[in-house]
Amino acid sequence: MKFLLKQRGNPLLKHITSVPWEYDDIVPDYEVGKTICLLFLSLRYHNLNPDYIHNRLKELGKKYDLRVLLVQVDLKDPHASLKNLTRICLLTDITLMLAWNPEEAAKVVENYKIYENKPPDRIMEKIENDPHQKIINALSSIKPVNKTDAMTLIKTFGTLENIIKVSESRLAECPGFGITKAKKLYKALHEPFLKKGQTKDKKDEFPDEDLTLEELEKIVNENQDIS
Repeated sequence: MKFLLKQRGNPLLKHITSVPWEYDDIVPDYEVGKTICLLFLSLRYHNLNPDYIHNRLKELGKKYDLRVLLVQVDLKDPHASLKNLTRICLLTDITLMLAWNPEEAAKVVENYKIYENKPPDRIMEKIENDPHQKIINALSSIKPVNKTDAMTLIKTFGTLENIIKVSESRLAECPGFGITKAKKLYKALHEPFLKKGQTKDKKDEFPDEDLTLEELEKIVNENQDIS
């Protein structure tokens, strides 16, 4: 990797230990091969010097296939600044990456080099055969249940059968749920469902616990599309 000489003194440099690098006269702050580059920006510095990043991007132009803006979030309330930078990145076709400290920022830089010539399957989502993962996928297809909520349900009740049988009030007691989310989940698991092609006056009652996970996920999705 090549680093811009002006990056000397940046705290993240001492955390770059997994890849070789050297200083060079380059336009970006970090260059990964000939096609990838990164610009580093402290959010605090951006607030004090808002024109800085515009000038850097103008100087950089379209010289690399992948251009990354690596932002170190060092403000207590970063939302307004991040919204502004997100807009800039969208307009200039720049990839925005966030880090919360120099060590995290260094890891981002290293990973771009480490995965530079790796096939995409190294970072693609793996298909799980674990039955618990199938339950998580099925439950998280029910809005507004996310995968963390689904994992909480599995940890608390153990099986899909137990989750279906549990009361609405008991669901509401689970961490991260509350009354509203519990009500929506309970309704999704217990109200009559429509088979594809049926009208609403010809409903089948929700099947018993012999329902497969694939069928659960399919029926829930179809019902949500109808509603």
